[in-house]
Amino acid sequence: MIDGYNLALERGTGVATYSRNLSLELSKLGHKIDLLYGLRTSTGTNPLLNEVNFFDPVTKSPKTMDVAKTLLRSPMGLKAREVPITGKVIARHPTRILPPYDRIFNYQHLFTVARWHFKVYGKFMETSYERPAEIAHWTYPLPIRLKHAQNIYTIHDLVPLRLPYTTLDNKKEYFRVARDIARDADHIVTVSEASKRDIVDLLGVPEEKVTNTYQSVSLPSAILERPFDEVATEVEAIFGLEPKKYFLFFGAIEPKKNVGRIIEAYLASQSRYPLVVVGQLTWKDANDLRLLGVSGQSGGKKTVDPSISAVSRAQQIIRLEYLPLNMLASIIRCARTVVFPSLYEGFGLPILEAMQLGTGVITGTEGSNPEVSGDSAYLVDPYDVGAIARAIRDMQNDDDMVAHYEAAGRERAKLFSPERYSERLTELYKKLK
Repeated sequence: MIDGYNLALERGTGVATYSRNLSLELSKLGHKIDLLYGLRTSTGTNPLLNEVNFFDPVTKSPKTMDVAKTLLRSPMGLKAREVPITGKVIARHPTRILPPYDRIFNYQHLFTVARWHFKVYGKFMETSYERPAEIAHWTYPLPIRLKHAQNIYTIHDLVPLRLPYTTLDNKKEYFRVARDIARDADHIVTVSEASKRDIVDLLGVPEEKVTNTYQSVSLPSAILERPFDEVATEVEAIFGLEPKKYFLFFGAIEPKKNVGRIIEAYLASQSRYPLVVVGQLTWKDANDLRLLGVSGQSGGKKTVDPSISAVSRAQQIIRLEYLPLNMLASIIRCARTVVFPSLYEGFGLPILEAMQLGTGVITGTEGSNPEVSGDSAYLVDPYDVGAIARAIRDMQNDDDMVAHYEAAGRERAKLFSPERYSERLTELYKKLK
């Protein structure tokens, strides 16, 4: 069983990518996959309506009274119901395409209730469903467990504990959940040796209880095999960007991504190429907002004040809030360099995605970034704006350097291929038998 906690998000996250790839590779290995969701959907006796409601769930937060009523039952465990997927609903929208699965189960607001259950009762909530899986693989630190199964949890990183000022998590709650996982989980999975060291050191977990599988990226062949000229024409026509003549950052705009220093470094570099920033504002950091030209809220919407923004000074910083996968892949592929000197990552998926698409990377020396990139990326101190600026200038002015990191990155990406990931998963699941 794999949880749908992040799979259900309207816009993808790194954890959602992890969950999809996990399901895909386990399916290839012959495992039966159950997906467990916590969507707010109405259920009844009509199978078609149940399927329709699953693909068109209510996105509002649950009412307090509804959660309170469910909490009266949660100590006895909550039983999820199977969602009949007949194929009558055309689920081809990018946000509704499901990963490989055999059965799908849902319980309304399952994960929200689990968090409240943990706050109220101080223990993980139990859930169940008909003919449950032998192994429940929770892809995020959630205070929930599946009855009559081995429960394993992926902890991608411990950033809320290592860099607490860079996240909005309730640190006390996060620590308590992580501590209980460390104590009670049948096994813990993580995605880098850096994260494994943190889990062992901060949570006191025996090394043999933690397995690093790394991550993989499974981009569709239709994306990987497109001729570069075709992709370049698309990027220039849609975005007005000349291929290999712009720098790119993509990812969530939050403190650990270091976007403020990236923009400061870009401005200091006096680059003649534009900087494209693709990402959602997940944290309203005042400095990042100022540099991106977002001054505040107006009628619930973000507004742009050119008088205070770096955009008005540079006229070369382009911000795109969200792109679907095919367009994002195109804009990555045509970038001169991806600039990703984040402060800390559990894995650093953008590094691998850029390398797989043949684009050079500037990244940082902290967390797992150098572990993923090796010497196949331009490494800088992520706290040193001058060092980031020099890297941008070097990659702008030296075509041979760009070509070197493009070729080295493609080769490095093979270490994290789906085939290698599948081998690591096989070894992981052997330990659980």
